[in-house]
Amino acid sequence: MAAFPFEGLTFDDISLVTQYADFLPHDADVSSKFSRNVKLNIPFVSAAMDTVTESDMAIAMARLGGIGVIHKNLSIERQADEVRKVKYYLNGIIRTPVTFHPEQTVAEMMNEKRVKKYSFSGFPIVDDNGKLVGIITSRDFKFLSDYNIRIRDVMTKEPVVAKDSISMLQAYKMMVEHKVGKLPMVNSEGKLTGLYSFLDVKTLIEKEEPDYNRDDRHQLRAAAGIGPYDEARAEALINAGVDVLVLDTAHGHSKGVIDTVKLLKKTYGDRVDVIAGNIATAEAAKALADAGVDGIKVGIGPGSICTTRVVAGVGVPQVTAVYEVAKSVPRDLPVIADGGIKQSGDVAKALAVGASCVMMGSALAGTSESTGEVVLHQGRSYVIYRGMGSLAAMKTGKGSRERYGQDDVEDDAELVPQGIEGMVPFRGAVRNVIIQFVGGLRYSFGYCGARTLSEFQDRAKMVRVTAAGLREAHPHDVTMVKDAPNYSGK
Repeated sequence: MAAFPFEGLTFDDISLVTQYADFLPHDADVSSKFSRNVKLNIPFVSAAMDTVTESDMAIAMARLGGIGVIHKNLSIERQADEVRKVKYYLNGIIRTPVTFHPEQTVAEMMNEKRVKKYSFSGFPIVDDNGKLVGIITSRDFKFLSDYNIRIRDVMTKEPVVAKDSISMLQAYKMMVEHKVGKLPMVNSEGKLTGLYSFLDVKTLIEKEEPDYNRDDRHQLRAAAGIGPYDEARAEALINAGVDVLVLDTAHGHSKGVIDTVKLLKKTYGDRVDVIAGNIATAEAAKALADAGVDGIKVGIGPGSICTTRVVAGVGVPQVTAVYEVAKSVPRDLPVIADGGIKQSGDVAKALAVGASCVMMGSALAGTSESTGEVVLHQGRSYVIYRGMGSLAAMKTGKGSRERYGQDDVEDDAELVPQGIEGMVPFRGAVRNVIIQFVGGLRYSFGYCGARTLSEFQDRAKMVRVTAAGLREAHPHDVTMVKDAPNYSGK
């Protein structure tokens, strides 16, 4: 028994203790970090699971202030495309602008604008080869009496243009300087590659949506999962603009993970942050920290659809795992608590013992933005949700098999799953779910007298909870007649 110096605790085993507060919960600052160089306005991350996070979820999470990790059970090209969708969402760039030919008439252009209900009036003009030859805006035709004139006779023939590599901030300054509402971008051959719209760019630059989690170029933040030694995938994702690579495996304390972290940091340096996991011990955390990782993901078997602890008999209850990892690494190295979150109070407990943020799968799988299939069961809508170690996920893509060290298995009958496939109730927009989780977290900060995450972790006190105490914590001795938006039952 000398080899077992501590017992394992999870969220239901502890409860935080109230302390004096001189502020209201809505004054609490719940911002945090996902990785060394990527901040979060709210400490919530959507999991890299093929029934949870692709571009729709990642966009929604970033707009709310968090971040989404796009799963790797996709081809390299498809995963990179999903990243681009996130990065271009708020870029102010119209990648495929509506164009017209110089030989068309203004009447033809106006008719198409009316039929297709375009809300804008500026159009690049391109020749048969896609080369930009001019631009036409409302000021070019609003005083015309005859709309049958050809566009080439009224367009601006030498418009202000930019190279296709220009940043949004540079584009904004250029449009202000030249007083133009549209800024076409061209490549080295003069072909149109995109269009900046001043109103869109101005909205982003002036930060009219302060909660959005954006990079220095005002693009939404995005993360994506990769496997060990997957250099081709990593390069494609970095070229697509990914902010964080999440080295996602079932056993993060392994040679392949450590070697890959070192390789990525050596090859790409500050171009991208690298998070690695999953782990559950102080020894693993120190090994990853020594390798140069920018964040550590904790969780061996806490997820609702994970069977690792019963199939392999391995894992550490999540509160203990997070605590052991967090206390073994420098405080500026973010720790992500991945899995086991059922209630907003679980988030507070994970942060209290050292996590910088939480990664959630089942809590978000039932939302409109998830990738799971919606089904009808006994008159109620549910969403299919499965573990990345489930047989279905392993059969679907190599990324899942790779995560569990079974990428070389040819026969499906020889696959050894470590997860199951199930379904969760449909919950509507992810925004509604996150609002409740953030609200619960702010109340926890208020009850514990902490205005910031740093104060929360410094001040947090907790008690062990017995089975009777847990029963007392939940609604009891009544029959619930209406669901609450922030309570999912025991």
